[in-house]
Amino acid sequence: AVVSTQSSGEEDEWVPTRGIEPTDDVSEEAGTVSSEEETMGFQLESDYEVDPHDDEPYERYKQERLDSMFPDEVDTPRDIPARVRFAKFRGLKSFRTSHWDPKENLPSDYSRIFKFDNFTRFRRHVVAASGATEASVGSYAATVAAVGSYVTIYVDKVPRSYCDSLEPQVPLVTQGLLPHERKMSVVNLLVKRTEFYKDPIRSKESMIFVIGGRRLEAAPIYSQHTLGNKHKLERFFRAGDTVVATLFAPVTFPPAPVLMFKPPEEVDGGLTLVASGSVLSVDPDRVVVKRLVLSGHPFKVNKRHAVVRYMFFNPADINWFKPVELRTKWGRRGHIAEPLGTHGHMKCLFDKQLSSQDTVLMNLYKRVYPKWNYNSSVASRPIDVPNIPSSRLYKSNSQLSLESMQL
Repeated sequence: AVVSTQSSGEEDEWVPTRGIEPTDDVSEEAGTVSSEEETMGFQLESDYEVDPHDDEPYERYKQERLDSMFPDEVDTPRDIPARVRFAKFRGLKSFRTSHWDPKENLPSDYSRIFKFDNFTRFRRHVVAASGATEASVGSYAATVAAVGSYVTIYVDKVPRSYCDSLEPQVPLVTQGLLPHERKMSVVNLLVKRTEFYKDPIRSKESMIFVIGGRRLEAAPIYSQHTLGNKHKLERFFRAGDTVVATLFAPVTFPPAPVLMFKPPEEVDGGLTLVASGSVLSVDPDRVVVKRLVLSGHPFKVNKRHAVVRYMFFNPADINWFKPVELRTKWGRRGHIAEPLGTHGHMKCLFDKQLSSQDTVLMNLYKRVYPKWNYNSSVASRPIDVPNIPSSRLYKSNSQLSLESMQL
């Protein structure tokens, strides 16, 4: 089965439009799933607590299930030429070994951030200097107060409006910053979903983060935690997964603890903990790549040649994507030989004979960037903590405690 998608103005949107319509999903009785939905595996009521008559959350669950069943698969739109719709995408010979320039076509927001020449080396220097003696590191250690000492802090240029809003019964918490921690950059967070939050979390969805002593609101993008130089975008942050969240935020040196909360829907609602982890790195050159998979079906199969249809719908698109390599779900590899006719049929050559039940796929890639929607003015809200032992709340590298979350 091939999931159909609808072309939109934004490149990063992925909206399924065919296969299950909202009017066909649910029968007249609440909680009853249609036979078509059971066939495709959308037994949402048994997996999640969701009202099928509530369109918005039900659509989010369906999109998450569709993406898990058919990863990154889309259909070529008929109203827009494929060479126009996918103009920003490219083909790669190998996702693991092909080169991708991290400085290529950067957005304008990258001119506002700070980048380290060598973040790993500078981090080692800062960590060593913060715990060393004055004789070993010079003037920097003189600015570090000893643990347990009594100090007086003078803060200059504080707005009068902020001083008037202070309440005497509420303590004022201060935090010391390491060098460059006042500058903005691209921060990568290694986070893992909690076991008790089941709702789908989509990429570029607004979340509230507590990174070290800072609290901020941002809309991160999620990617796989791999060792390569390119990392595949994850459209959804699924339950039990460990991903890397990339966002614009102030520089924070690892391994600072991270808590990720779902913003409340009500004005006076509490925060819901959805993930926890630690800071991975501060690296604007981390390449996050979005993948699209175009699919076609064998129409006529010979020994090594096959006529494929439904991947494109005009000869111009076939010639445009001719250099991109083809693959099949059964492990065959090939390329486009030539277009046939005017209706999108194309002759393809493969390394072995195809099966009539196989599906021909074409992978296209595009680099994506986080959005600059950093908001540091996040109001303090209560935290909705479920009745779960604290040993199961955190399974990150930093081994966070329940007291740190309450703080």
